[in-house]
Amino acid sequence: MISRRDFISAASKIGLLAGWPVVCKQTIWGAGAAHYALKDNFVQDAPRARYWTSTALAGTDCVQCHQLETVSDKEWHDGKPVIVKCLLCAQACSLKPGERGKCRARMNVQGELRSLVYGHPVSINIDPIEKKPFYHFLPGSTALSLATSGCPLSCKFCQNWEISQSRPEDFNTSFVPPEKIVQAAANRQSPIIAFTYNEPTVFMEYLADIASLAAEQKLRSVLVSCGFMNTEPLKEMCGLLNAIKIDLKGYSRDFYRDVCGAELQPVLRSVRQIARSGTHLEIVNLVVPTLNDSDKMLKDLIDWIAGEIGPDVPVHFSRFHPDFRLLNLPPTPVTTLERFRDHAMSRGLHYVYIGNVPGHSGNNTFCPQCGKTVIQRRSFFVEETNLKDGCCSFCGRSIAGVWS
Repeated sequence: MISRRDFISAASKIGLLAGWPVVCKQTIWGAGAAHYALKDNFVQDAPRARYWTSTALAGTDCVQCHQLETVSDKEWHDGKPVIVKCLLCAQACSLKPGERGKCRARMNVQGELRSLVYGHPVSINIDPIEKKPFYHFLPGSTALSLATSGCPLSCKFCQNWEISQSRPEDFNTSFVPPEKIVQAAANRQSPIIAFTYNEPTVFMEYLADIASLAAEQKLRSVLVSCGFMNTEPLKEMCGLLNAIKIDLKGYSRDFYRDVCGAELQPVLRSVRQIARSGTHLEIVNLVVPTLNDSDKMLKDLIDWIAGEIGPDVPVHFSRFHPDFRLLNLPPTPVTTLERFRDHAMSRGLHYVYIGNVPGHSGNNTFCPQCGKTVIQRRSFFVEETNLKDGCCSFCGRSIAGVWS
């Protein structure tokens, strides 16, 4: 009898070649979870990654891999074996041969950084764009959404931990070239390709190739990200992508360190950079009871957004549901989300939403001038739109966003 894993793998290949959405997300954790061993040629065939340096490339310029204040004559080394430093995200992993970064998706292979996930999506689905969530970017559209394995963060509340915290060999995937992804979106008449579910920065090279081909076919590309990338990769992505949603997980250095295994400042830097690039930006804050729901953190977060980004960025306060390593916590009280939304709007933010609470009026878009509903939603679906050429149909006020 064919196993469930082999059945899903076989079905996903058939589906993609036929232009249908592929669903090959597989649970790999828990009792008896099996892991696929690395195939003999898996690593050797992995393409060369971008955004890295090494002791061989840097020569005697040690500051390419080390902070200047840590470099001294006593610490000089000959660079053998070749150490690779990944420059893609703010984790700044330095890797000996055979070692991987914290994302598990990039490896030092004989002195070169290789991408182990290029062309190996583990989940492909057709989603409403509102599910990302994007509320001000082509509302009512569908998005072909894809992910590989891996993430540089280790959030204890991750809702996609089965793939974000996994390794590429945990899935029995076949190579899917970028043009197949673009063709699948076109065949399904999805005007958007969304890089989502895990942290797409880890498959930067695959993302870039897909987005470039998608633009040639007049398809839009969007990113759902933790915002932990470095400035140069983000600059390239802003040039390729039409919209970016950043999960600003909390306005606290300790929260990021203790709960997410990361730092706050690189995320704030990324949000600023995206806003200044002109790429459409939306922000999500998942409100986790007892961890990032204090009045002080709320005030600091909203004050920073209002002061640094401005009133027109859509901000989503989303409800937490127990998952992964935080099964002991309750769902976020809806009253907490309402308090966050009310405070944000009192500080002058124009578009503030309550997420993961289907049927709540906080899912709707209201005109900042006349207060009338310009987009009415139920769950992830648009029920009514009162926009004309990007303006409120009632009073003519321009509504920030990408509408066509």
